[in-house]
Amino acid sequence: MLKKERQSFILRQVNLHNKVLSVDLSQQMGVSEDTIRRDLNQMAEQDKLIKVHGGALSKSFHLSVASENVYALDSKKLIATKACRLIKDGMFVLTTGGTTIIELAKSLPPELRATFITVSLPAAYEYSHHPNIDLVFLGDRISKNSRIAVGGSVISRLNGIKADLCFLGTNAIDVKKGITDNDWEVTEVKKAMIEASAHTVSLAITEKLNTVQRIKVCDLSGINTLITELNPGDPALKPYRETGLRIL
Repeated sequence: MLKKERQSFILRQVNLHNKVLSVDLSQQMGVSEDTIRRDLNQMAEQDKLIKVHGGALSKSFHLSVASENVYALDSKKLIATKACRLIKDGMFVLTTGGTTIIELAKSLPPELRATFITVSLPAAYEYSHHPNIDLVFLGDRISKNSRIAVGGSVISRLNGIKADLCFLGTNAIDVKKGITDNDWEVTEVKKAMIEASAHTVSLAITEKLNTVQRIKVCDLSGINTLITELNPGDPALKPYRETGLRIL
């Protein structure tokens, strides 16, 4: 694989999954980790991504919450619009982190009166500007990679909550492997949020369909609804519809 092809693949993966590991990229492309490290260093120098120990982070994910420089922004805005239709006055709503969740926070109608409970610093910032919703931030140690509160006290507080809805920012989703992620601590928080909710909604651009990461969040049966930017009847969603999952 030529360097240009490698770096194009790397950029797509890092924008799609927010974080990539050098060892995974090495296995996926059949090249050495030294080659991957050189590619990541060069791409970081070109300001295409953020190089971290063992891998890289998405530049768009790590920018200010006010930035419009977000991967697949139009698709995420459409998903957010669909998600807003599920929220009713008086609901208690849990949300994880990620750029699609931030677009959801920005899309909430100003007249909505509900309680939002989140572990995401950028999402909390957006919720705090809404005129009528109540905001609860479940704080603990902050994961710098995801800007999400993680740790035992977050899990403990989630165990005492029964929310109406949970909106799950989704890293990867597959019919057989379910929902997966690449961050252990974030995965534990997501598991606790699913358990704390009566109805769980996965938000995922279609590029994340049929992809798998290292750490299991839940089986597909662990969620109730999947929202993508596609029409629910699109052929790409047929395997997911056939499981009985509600598609929006």
